[in-house]
Amino acid sequence: MGLAPAPTGAFPLAWVALVPLWILVATGRTKLALCGAIAWGCGYYGVAIFWITGIHPMTWLGVPWLGSLAIAVACWLLIILWGALFVVLWAIGMILLNRSKGLWHGPGARILTGVALWCGLEALWSAGPLWWTSLSYTQSPGNLAILQLAKLSGPSAVTAAIAAVNGLAAEFAIARFATVKVPGWATTRNPYTYLAAALALIASLHGLGGWIYGLPLSDRDPIQVGIIQGNIPNEIKLFREGQRRAMQRYTEGYVRLADLGVDAVLTPEGALPLLSDQLQDTPFYSAVADKGVLVWLGAYREREATGIELNYSNSLFSISGTGEITSYFDKEKLVPLGEYIPFESVLGGIINRLSPLNARMLAGNSSQIFETPLGRAIVGICYESAFPQHFRRQTLRGGEFILTASNNAHYSTTMPAQHHAQDVMRAIESDRWAARATNTGYSGVVDSRGNTLWVSGINTYEVQAATIYRRQTQTPYVRWGDWLTWSAIAIVLANQIAARIVVQSSE
Repeated sequence: MGLAPAPTGAFPLAWVALVPLWILVATGRTKLALCGAIAWGCGYYGVAIFWITGIHPMTWLGVPWLGSLAIAVACWLLIILWGALFVVLWAIGMILLNRSKGLWHGPGARILTGVALWCGLEALWSAGPLWWTSLSYTQSPGNLAILQLAKLSGPSAVTAAIAAVNGLAAEFAIARFATVKVPGWATTRNPYTYLAAALALIASLHGLGGWIYGLPLSDRDPIQVGIIQGNIPNEIKLFREGQRRAMQRYTEGYVRLADLGVDAVLTPEGALPLLSDQLQDTPFYSAVADKGVLVWLGAYREREATGIELNYSNSLFSISGTGEITSYFDKEKLVPLGEYIPFESVLGGIINRLSPLNARMLAGNSSQIFETPLGRAIVGICYESAFPQHFRRQTLRGGEFILTASNNAHYSTTMPAQHHAQDVMRAIESDRWAARATNTGYSGVVDSRGNTLWVSGINTYEVQAATIYRRQTQTPYVRWGDWLTWSAIAIVLANQIAARIVVQSSE
């Protein structure tokens, strides 16, 4: 499963990679099953998120080399343990529910239980601060047909499809090859029924997704947007040479795009590493006043200070052609350890001793609206791309197109590829066009079906003009949220409650 996400293109692996764990949970003893769950979780999350170790070395921030290595390894291990806990909880839930005697008990109930538990845990995990690896993202951007199901109930629709197919395949393997009796597991006269059902399900779901993909679009209200990828390495970004290079490249890129006649220019997260009140005396601001073209600029907004610390937000500003800041969007989902310290009362002292920075980033609130002269936009700043509900809320409030601004300079090419895959999913779920600006790659343009119409290189300076469209549709997911997960959980719980009532009444 760890090999299925971008950039490998091995997304078909996801449709069978859960089978061994499913079989082990069903046929093994509890201790063996839990060991298998831990191993599977460590394997998936450890491989898929190995790119997090690319934050090392952070010596450019003044962090000692060994301290930097310790932080990188600690981040990776934390993600692995958090992912392993997810899988262990799923295994425990399956073991407990499979041993219980419900009114509806058999292969269908077992598969629905597994799907409901996995989707429910994903919903719980994605509501927290540490999230990236939904099973659904293993299909992006390569399998656009199945990703269209996300329009119906968000990423859970794709996760449910993957889990259900794996469950049917596991049922086939158990019924066909198991040499021991599986407690509570019914048999079937023809085990190939499960295999046929798995193949039929995967074919029908892809067919449904293909039909949704083929529905006609009525795109109107185009926006000519310019995208600048500055390619300023993190090692110099916050220092004088980095600031000089950023000012030069973003100013030149802005002028070039303005001369091409674009309606607006989008820059990456933290494109100009300055506070908003420091922007007015810069060459970039002078260029905006001269050319008069709207710019969505990544910079920082000072917040109320506490003590000797500088409090600020990582923000995207909408600056009109007259140089007026008409609106801003503060990053809401901050990166644990990277942008804030979780359990600060415990870990704060340790981290502060490792870092020379005397500043504190504050999160934006979840009710923000980003109004621009070209319409209301849906904004995702870097890490926020992993949280579908963040985009859904803004779409439900009238967002007409997606703007994502990211840095991505810390890591190997695996992370930017997965980040692009996340934004492809967000465009599909919300049925919106997306413009992506990153510091080092991959910047891009994605249509509302998930097609990547342009993507930049990696570690390159690029300036690109493209067309996106404003849309006002509302998909079932935008209207009703993750109804599929809660429906499945409700059915499983109702079955168990009804069974308990029947047992008590018979006694």
